[in-house]
This record gives sequence, structure tokens and C-alpha cells, in this order.
Amino acid sequence: MNQTDHVPEVAGSSSDSEGAKASRLSPAMIRLRAVLAAAHYHGLELDVRDFAADPEEESPSPATLVRWLEECGAVAKGMRIKWRYLVKMTNSPPIVLMFRDGSAALMVNASPDKGVVWLRDPLKGEGAAPVPVDELRLSQIWTGDILLIKRRRDESEADAPINFTWLAKMVLREKKSLRDIAIASMTLSVLQIFPPLIVMQVVDRVVSYHSMSTLISISGIIVVFSLYEVLLSYGRRELSMVLTTRIDSRLSLHLFSRLVSLPLEYFERQQAGNILGRVLAIYKVRDFLTGRLMSTFLDLFTLVVILPFLFFLSSTLAWMTVAAAGLIGLIVVVFIGPLSKVMGKQIEAERDRGAILYETVAGIRTLKTLALENTRKQIWDEVTAQVVKWKLAMGRISNWPQTLVQPLDMFISRGIILVGAYLALVSPSSVGVGGLVAFMMLGGRVASPLVGLSKLLADFTEVTTSLGEAASVLNQPTETRALTTGMRPRIKGALSFDEVNFSYPGASTLALKNVNFEIPAGTMLGLVGRSGSGKSTITRLLQGVSRSYTGYLKLDGIDLREINLTHLRRSFGVVLQDNFLFRGSIYDNITAGRPGFTIDDVVRAARLAGAEEFIERMPAGYDTFIEEGSTNISGGQRQRLAIARAVITDPKLMILDEATSALDPESEALVNANLERIGKGRTMVIVSHRLSSLVNCDQICVMDKGSVADIAPHDVLLERCDIYRTLWMQQNRHTEGRQKPEDNPSSLIAEGE
Repeated sequence: MNQTDHVPEVAGSSSDSEGAKASRLSPAMIRLRAVLAAAHYHGLELDVRDFAADPEEESPSPATLVRWLEECGAVAKGMRIKWRYLVKMTNSPPIVLMFRDGSAALMVNASPDKGVVWLRDPLKGEGAAPVPVDELRLSQIWTGDILLIKRRRDESEADAPINFTWLAKMVLREKKSLRDIAIASMTLSVLQIFPPLIVMQVVDRVVSYHSMSTLISISGIIVVFSLYEVLLSYGRRELSMVLTTRIDSRLSLHLFSRLVSLPLEYFERQQAGNILGRVLAIYKVRDFLTGRLMSTFLDLFTLVVILPFLFFLSSTLAWMTVAAAGLIGLIVVVFIGPLSKVMGKQIEAERDRGAILYETVAGIRTLKTLALENTRKQIWDEVTAQVVKWKLAMGRISNWPQTLVQPLDMFISRGIILVGAYLALVSPSSVGVGGLVAFMMLGGRVASPLVGLSKLLADFTEVTTSLGEAASVLNQPTETRALTTGMRPRIKGALSFDEVNFSYPGASTLALKNVNFEIPAGTMLGLVGRSGSGKSTITRLLQGVSRSYTGYLKLDGIDLREINLTHLRRSFGVVLQDNFLFRGSIYDNITAGRPGFTIDDVVRAARLAGAEEFIERMPAGYDTFIEEGSTNISGGQRQRLAIARAVITDPKLMILDEATSALDPESEALVNANLERIGKGRTMVIVSHRLSSLVNCDQICVMDKGSVADIAPHDVLLERCDIYRTLWMQQNRHTEGRQKPEDNPSSLIAEGE
């Protein structure tokens, strides 16, 4: 048998049992399995469900895989290499080889002497024997792309504090583009020397000696140099646009990733509009780095090349130009302090105004319902007045350095020629007419970057303030480590609270105090108690929203803090009192963008949640589009869609926090009737003020002032728990009061009398 006969098996199409399994998987899924296997070699336990895109639609590119792996805490690099380099990678960790059909394989070794590499099927275990493949057979299926993976040992770009160093490193990663731009800038700087020299020759030679042939020759040279300058300028602008676009995309990806990895507690304590205003301030820094800063430093190449030539033409005029530009820089430096203080006030005022605008738009329904237009207009007028006040102050204080700089700038552009003319009259040997014209042509090019460099200091003040605003949000502690590390056990649903205590940040009292109880997997647990008793706090701890508790909270015998946070939350189904639906179809909201669910799964989840009947009445059915804010469906319909979204993943543990409070009696009765079916085979934690919906729970935990008052079935609690009995009587006294007159009609007559 030829040594390469097993290449199809590596690609995932063999005829044995593993091959049959491979044939049922898409090439994209095989590629993902190869990546998971390579990551597992380095001790990284990844979950294919963490991959945001749908692997069934199209095979992920190496760049997409690199981004995903880095988000999951790995270091990855995609590259294209040739066979002669691949075959020399002996005794290397598993390398992912990308195949043309969208699948992949793992290269576990290579033998340059034999001219083969050893590939392993990613669908088989680590003990499977690798297959030797030569260059000829591999070239028929291999794209030339490989993916290298290793475990991150140090702080990465995604985790490092956001500051100027972080941004500079991001820019310097584009070394190739920066090199090409530098070469183009240096070449342009050299080319810019020749036109003034040619003009000088025209004045000194052509005009003085009336030489037509020299004029024609010089004209031809000017045309050639101008053509080269136009082409190089176009190329440099193109390179700069590509560089700016790449930095912008990388910055946007990092910012969004950092923002969504912040803990929920942070968003609950901050104003949403305030957060957005602070984060978006970093784009001012981006504009500075890729705009004014880059253009100024590119112009500095001109300064490096042309300044020596100016000293060659006239050292006196050159020193005057440099001195004037230096005075401009000194003036700007003096005003940096006052500008910085006023700029900070202006940015703060603009951020507050943006927060008011966001809050108004987000709460427009309440604003219209309560007729608060005039009240909000008054608030808007006040914050706008603050913005105008500080903008005016900023404009006035900025006006002073601009006024002081203007005479120096005018001297560079106009005064130098007068001094040069004087020198030409007094000492014709020091500078000629042609040399004076050439100096003026080049002097403007030198003065521009010098003046621009000094003005950058003023821009730097605004940029520093903006960066501080963005860093105040993005440098908050994130959940990245908890989301990318930790155990991924198979969830069954057994819960255990052992001396659990918890207090919210800044609170003086404990929200949970010595909470102790445990329930086996598959239990339906009700949580009841007065407002503020700690019911919702327990659900927050279960979801990993807060991890700063003391004691032991265990899921299937494992402390919750040791479980990977993404895996934990994906194993839960959560339905809140007020659920958010995304703008999109009903189908998209029920699947929540997670790949792998079919329409049958969606229908089954909708039926469990009692949503099937109203969805089928809609003209577009499951393709019905839900507007922003769910304005085109009722609150009860939104709640049932949220329940369907929770049950479609078949979680082993479900949390319903006042999930039926927004439902009408008919819908609530329908959902409650389905709760037993929904809860079959899974643990249910149900928080509800309506005790009648918890009667059938296996256990009901009564909370009081953060502690467990009692835990038992409904009948037992009625007999021995005063708090539960009081709550039950309060909710049912009206029913009992209506029944008594019916049982005794004479009492109704007596009461009427």
C-alpha cells in the first residue's frame, strides 16, 4: 500500500467508523475540531460553542480562527509557508494544516530525510496512529496555510491596560506598511529638492543667458520628476489608508471585546450613556495617531532631507526659520497646562450631555406617557449651557497662543524673503536671486512640519484627556480570565449552599447571611420571601454575575468559582422579569444567534413556552420581525419568547426570576401547566411572588432578611413556617372572603343591613 493512501482519511472521509463519523460532519466542523485538538495539547480546553460564527455555513479562515483563539486566551498565528519549510518542522507541537475542501488535519511530526510529514485525523484521539504524507499528495489537498497555537504565558494585547504604550504597540504591529510608507516619504523628500534646484538654474542660467535649449531640457526633467512625485504620493496615500483601516478595525475589535467582558455589576452601577461617551472618546486618539500625528511625522522626513540643503543655500535664513518655529513650539508648551484643564471640563460637559440624550431616547416611551417633554427640555438646556460655556472658554484660551503664533508664522512665510532680499543686495555672494527663490520654495516645506509638530502639543492635550476617559471604563477589571479558564464539567444540576455570605459593593449590610441548603439534581425549587429578602441575589450568584461571596456555593460538588464562566452560563437557562429581545426575527431571537438549531427545535421550544399559538397567528410566523424595544408584540408574548429562548438549549438548570409576572392569567396558566414538562430532567429555580405558581415545587425555600427561614414542600411550610403562612394568607384572603358569603347567604344580608 502506498504511504499516502490514507490522505482521504485524514481529510475526514474514510470508510471505517471514524470515517463514517467524519462524513457526517461538515469540513468546517472538522477544521474546528483540529483547532480544538491542537489547543488541548497545550492545556487549553475550548468549546466549539464559543465560536461565534456558524461553522456549518462556511469554513472559518485562519484569520478568523486566530482572533477566536486569542479571545479564548491562546496565542495563535496563521501563516502561509512552502513545503520545504514545512517538512523541516520536526518534533513540533501539533500544527493545523488547512485543506482546500474547508477541513483540516494535524501535523504532528515531519521527516526531511524521507520527505514526508505525519498527519493525524482531528476526529480521532491522541492515541491514533499518524499517517505519513509526501509532498505530491499533500499538494493536492493543502492550501499552504497553517495555524500555530500555544498557551499564553504573559499579558497579551487584549488584556494590557489601555494607554499610549498599548496604542503605540498596536500601530507598530503594522511594520511592513510603516516601512513602505517611510521609504515612500524619504523618496518624496529627495524628489522635492530637485524642483527648487531646477528653478534656481532657470533663474540663474536660462533667464540670464537666454538659453532655449537649456529651458527645454530642464522642462523635460521637471515633467519626469513631477510624474514620479505624483505616483509616489498616490502610493503613499494608498498605504496610509490601508494602515489606518487596519488599525481602525483592530482597535474596534479590541474595544468591543473589552467592553463586553466587563462584569454586569459595572454596567449596573454606571449610566449607559456615560459609558458610551467615555469609550467612544478613544476614537479621537485613533484619529490623532493615524491622522495628524502620522502626517506630521511623515512631513518630518522632508525636514530631515531638506533642512541640511537650506543651510547649504543660506545658513542665516535657515537659522531664522528654525528659531521662529522653535518660538512657536515654546508658546504652545506654555499654554498646555491651562488648555488641559479647560479641555477636561469641556469633555466632561459633552459626556454629560450625551448621557442625557441617550437616557431620553432609551426612555422615550415613559417620557411620552408622562408628558415629560418640557422637563427633559429644561434638563437638556442646562447641560447644553454647560457645554457652550466650556467651549467658549476653550475657544478663548486657544485664541491666545494662535494670536501669538501668527506673527511668527507670517515671518516664516513672508519675512524671510525680505531678509533674503536684503542679504542679496548687501552681499550678493551670500545668496543669489535663484538661491533666494529656491530657499523660499523649500523653506515653506520645512516650516510646515516644524509648525505642525509644535501644534501637535496642543492636540496632545485633548488626546490625553480622551484617552483617560476611555481608559476609565476599558481598564476596569474584566471577566476575561473567568470566561476563558476554569473547569467545564458535565452539568447535572445538584446545588449546595454552605455558609454563603454576600454583600453588594458599598453596602453596609449583608444581602445573604449564612445561607445553607442543598437540593439534588432534577429538583424544582421555589424561592419566596418579602422584597429584599435575597431571592434574586441567589440567582445572581448562580449565574456568576457576582463571585465575591464567602462560603461554598457548589454545582454538582464543584465550587462555582472554579467553573468556566462561559460554560456555566451556557449550561443555564435564564428568564427574567423584564427580558430583552434583539431586533430581528422571532426565529433569530429564539435561537439567539447560536448555530446548530433547526426550525423543528425552535417550534419545540415555542410549544414548551406556550408561544406556538400566537406565533402561528402572525402573518410571517417565525420570520416575523421584532422591532427595537419589542414594540410590535405584547409583554406577555415577549416573556414567552424569552422562555422559548431559554429552553431551546436544553439546559440542565433553569432560573425563572419572576418569569410569569408579565403574563396575563391565561398565558400564566399555560406556562405554569408546561412547567412540569419544562422541568422534567432538569433543576428548576423559580423566584415568584405568586405562591400559587409554586405549589407543585418539590421544595420551597423561604427567605427572610438574607437568611433561609425554612425549606420544605408547600403543605409542610403551611403548617410550620409563619412567614410562608402569612404570605399565603395575604394572597388568598380575597378568595376566601368571596367564598364565605356564598357558603352563608344570610351573612351577606346581615352585612348589608
